[in-house]
Amino acid sequence: MTARTADKTNDRTRWLALYVLCAGMLMIVLDATIVNVALPSIQDNLGFSQSNLAWVINAYMIPFGGLLLLAGRVGDLVGQRRVFLFGLAIFTTASLVCAAAQSQGMLIGARFVQGIGGALASAVILGMIVTMFPERGEQAKAIGVYGFVASAGGSIGLLLGGVLTQAISWHWIFLINLPIGIATAYLATRLVESHEGIGLDQGADYRGAALITASLMLGVYTILQISQWGWGDTRTLVLSAVSAALLAAFLHRQATIANPLMPLRLFRSRNVAGSNALQALLVAGMFGMFFLGALFLQRVLGYDALQVGLAFLPTTIVMGTLSLGFSERLIMRFGPRTTLIPGVCLVVVALLLFARAPVGADYLTDLLPPLLLIGVGVGTSFPAIMTLAMSGATPSDSGLASGFVNTSMQVGGAIGLAVLATLSTERTQHLLDGGTSNLSALTSGYHLAYLIGAVLAATAAAIAIFVLRAPAPEAMPHPEREGEPAYSEVG
Repeated sequence: MTARTADKTNDRTRWLALYVLCAGMLMIVLDATIVNVALPSIQDNLGFSQSNLAWVINAYMIPFGGLLLLAGRVGDLVGQRRVFLFGLAIFTTASLVCAAAQSQGMLIGARFVQGIGGALASAVILGMIVTMFPERGEQAKAIGVYGFVASAGGSIGLLLGGVLTQAISWHWIFLINLPIGIATAYLATRLVESHEGIGLDQGADYRGAALITASLMLGVYTILQISQWGWGDTRTLVLSAVSAALLAAFLHRQATIANPLMPLRLFRSRNVAGSNALQALLVAGMFGMFFLGALFLQRVLGYDALQVGLAFLPTTIVMGTLSLGFSERLIMRFGPRTTLIPGVCLVVVALLLFARAPVGADYLTDLLPPLLLIGVGVGTSFPAIMTLAMSGATPSDSGLASGFVNTSMQVGGAIGLAVLATLSTERTQHLLDGGTSNLSALTSGYHLAYLIGAVLAATAAAIAIFVLRAPAPEAMPHPEREGEPAYSEVG
């Protein structure tokens, strides 16, 4: 075999490995939204009360959001492929138990275990991708594929959940994970190269692990309960304070011990910290559009589950076209910071347009334009955000950086949804108490959520403009078109 033939084979294997990892990520991302569409069927079948029904979601989100950062660092220590496969096995097995659940307790318990597996598997994927594609052009293209899966998976879940629930039953939203999980695990062992971790002796800080896991899980739990307890409730205030104290103790420990679990040097990078903060704000605003937008379509416009999924399909198509076809070219031509600024601004405009949708909104004139705009905005900005977020990571820190990216996305989304849903509900209830009709009160509540989401996205745009460092041009090793500059980060 010639050297050129071997290089082509290795290159093909890398791209196949990327698709395998993204298939695993898609399965996990889908699970966060596919369940939402099936909740009414699950409630009827298993006899959930309205308050207990929330635990079908919360039982997954608490361990998922709480373990991402730790799981990413464990991948650095013991090997990322090993952690990915272990998490995938837990997630797939728990999915089978979810599908077979005949009681509320069985489903909620299996969802908790599923969240653990999802955190372990997803936390290390971006780190493995960056390691597999060190050359900037290929890395930008690979991150574009990952960015599409991570950002558009939620809208795909709405469509798939509606199809499976209406055509068969809610059990199939979990059963579908089995063939995907098994095939992904098998192909990963064949295609994804195994790298040894740097060793537990470089960061086996069990006290630190307990502190950060307790802090994040308690914080996510508190956020998810805000809609029931309220912001000023004693439980909200006390648990928030305890979560913050645990986080402070963790950070102090990491700054003072010889071999920290999570070296804080990564978070001193202006681009890494800034891009993760930007992503958290942007996702918080986006969750308002996806989740509350789905409720607006159902409760105000009378769409069924399948129609909701189809309504969001143009957003998914636009995201995919840009993430998979154009984002890499834009990033290589203009740099990630310059690419993401217009994208974030389009998200702001889309949310403002959503805030104008009337009670009798027409899909083509009132909803499709902002859905297309948010698809363009997310499709161009998310790959650029992830490129910046991973820019300060060394090979020994790539899992930690990957876990940080996922944590900022999930926790930012959870906080955003809690804030927007609570304020939207309070606005609706206030108007109902004043005699406003049900549909008008609901619409006004959703409008408030979209406006606040637009403010959050505008704050993200300000971070992109004033906090992130401007990239400096440098020559590409193999430019796609002669004379086109490539860009790398300064600092």
